[in-house]
Amino acid sequence: MSELRWNPILEEWVITATHRQERTFKPPANYCPLCPTKEGGYPTEVPASDYDLVVFENKFPSLQPQPPEPAVAGSNLYPVENARGICEVVLFTSDHSSIMSKKPLSRFIKLVKVWGDRYRELGRKDYIDYVYIFENRGEEVGVTLEHPHGQIYAYPFIPPIIKKELNSSKKHLAEQGQCLFCSVLEEEVEDGRRIVACNDSFTAFIPFFARYTYEVNIYANRHLSSLNDFSEKEEVDLARILKNVLMKYDNLFGFVFPYIMAVHQQPSDGSCSDYSHFHIEFYPPYRTKDKLKYLAGSEAGAGAFINGSLAEEKAKELREVKVGEVL
Repeated sequence: MSELRWNPILEEWVITATHRQERTFKPPANYCPLCPTKEGGYPTEVPASDYDLVVFENKFPSLQPQPPEPAVAGSNLYPVENARGICEVVLFTSDHSSIMSKKPLSRFIKLVKVWGDRYRELGRKDYIDYVYIFENRGEEVGVTLEHPHGQIYAYPFIPPIIKKELNSSKKHLAEQGQCLFCSVLEEEVEDGRRIVACNDSFTAFIPFFARYTYEVNIYANRHLSSLNDFSEKEEVDLARILKNVLMKYDNLFGFVFPYIMAVHQQPSDGSCSDYSHFHIEFYPPYRTKDKLKYLAGSEAGAGAFINGSLAEEKAKELREVKVGEVL
C-alpha cells in the first residue's frame, strides 16, 4: 500500500509505503539480488549472466505508475492522494565488490549519459513533476544492499527542499538579477579557500554554509538548468569531477567513504530555467576517521544544523588528498 498524505503544518507531502517494510535487508553474501543471474543460481533482478549498466523499476517502490487506492479517506485538513510516480534502480556495474572510485572514467561517462536519458524519459510523463537522481552509499546511511547502485525517484510533486531552493533562487534573481547558484559559485571561486577540485565545466567545493564536515557540492560553471542543457564535453567533465571527488573521499581515510549524493536540477516541465542551476550535493556522515555525525535534537527536531568543523580547513584537507590522474 502506498499513498500521499499532506502535512498541513510543514506544507509538504509524506509518502506512506507500507510494503517497503518487506524489502530485501542485508541478504547473505552468496545472494545479491542486484548481481547477474548465475547459471543454476538464484534468479536476480537482472536475468543475464553479465551486464554493463542496468536500470529497472524498483521492486519495492515508494511511488508506482499504477498505485493502489489510498487506505484512508482524506479531509479538508488532511488531503490524501494516490502515490503515483516511478522509482528506478540504477546498477553502476555487474561487479558486486567493485569500488566506483577505482572504475575507469569511461564508466562515469556512461553513468552521466544514463542519468540524462532517464531524466528526459521520466520527465516526459504528464504525471511527473520532478526527476530526482540520488545515491545512498554505505551501511552508515542505511544501505542494505552493498552492490554499487543508485536510484531515481520521479515524483508527482516538487520535493520540499528543491522547492525551497528554487524559491530562494527566484527571489535572488528578482532582487540581484542573477541566479542564486551562479552568485554562490562566483563567491566560492573568488574566495578560493573552499575549492576542492575544478575543471573547465564544473567546480567542487565545500560550501561556506556546509552542514556536514566533508559536504561537497559540485556546481556547473555555466548556467545549466538540467542534464538536458549539457554539451558532450560537459558530460565528460561531470564524469571526470565525479570520479575525482570519489577518489578524494576514498583516499581521505583509506576506506570507502559513505555518503548521500543528491542531484538537483530543473523540474521536469522545463520551468524555472532562469534560476534552476544543475548541481550535486554530497552529505557524508563521517566527521573524523572514526566518528559519525548523527542528526540529533537540533538537526532532526528543529532543522538547525550544527557543524563541528570549519569548511575552509576541511576543503584544504580534501584538496590536498592525492588521487593521481583521473582516467
